[in-house]
This record gives sequence, structure tokens and C-alpha cells, in this order.
Amino acid sequence: MGGEERAPQAPSWESYSGAMRAFVLGNELLAFALELAVFAFAAWWALSLDLGLGARLAIGVAAFLAIAAFWGAFAAPKAPVRLPVYGVLLVKAVVFGAGALALWAVGQPTAAAAFGVLVVANTGLVTAIRAGRSR
Repeated sequence: MGGEERAPQAPSWESYSGAMRAFVLGNELLAFALELAVFAFAAWWALSLDLGLGARLAIGVAAFLAIAAFWGAFAAPKAPVRLPVYGVLLVKAVVFGAGALALWAVGQPTAAAAFGVLVVANTGLVTAIRAGRSR
């Protein structure tokens, strides 16, 4: 790491054209939306707890910071810790699993299951697209 700089990587959709480019771009945007949804679900869960408002806000902020730190350190495109693909997938499973559990905990089991299915499909496509691009 000392002094090494990674060359910036072009977004994955720039490698494609036409309908495939639109599909890849849409899938990347969906991935980002799912990542943001985890924060919303964690906040919803924290605010639904049977505690005082101050405690709920503190738990919500702590959950937000924990998710952001974990994702940023290991799964973000510019993460300081570079994990192999299976490591990044494990981090994503933990974070997205926490999001699904938060939905379940607020009484939304169907939404939690739908979120889980959407995450698995999207993450599989993103991973396959990125793997095909790096060859």
C-alpha cells in the first residue's frame, strides 16, 4: 500500500453499448439503491424500538455508522481493504442480511423476503458482469 496508487477503473457500463449498456447501468443503479435501502431499513428498525426517542436515535445513528464503516472498509469500490470476490460477497451478505432482518423485525416479512431475492439476483448479475469485464 505504501505509495501505491490504483489506476481508476472505468464504470462497468462503459465497456458496453446499446441495450447491454443500458442493462448494465440499470443494474448498477439498482445495486446502489439496494445499498441505500439498507440504511433506511436500519433507521426504520431503530425508530420502531420500544425505547425512548433519544435511545432510538442513538441506536439508529450507531447502526448507520456501523453499516457505513463496514461497507466502506471492505465492500466499497474504493475500499482500503481489498478482499477477494468471495470476501466482498460475504460482507455484502452480512450487510444485506442485516437489512432484511431489520425489515422482518418491523413486521414486514414479505418485504424482507422480496428484498433478499432482489439482492441475490442483483449481486449475482453485478458479480458476473464485473468478472466478465476483468478477463
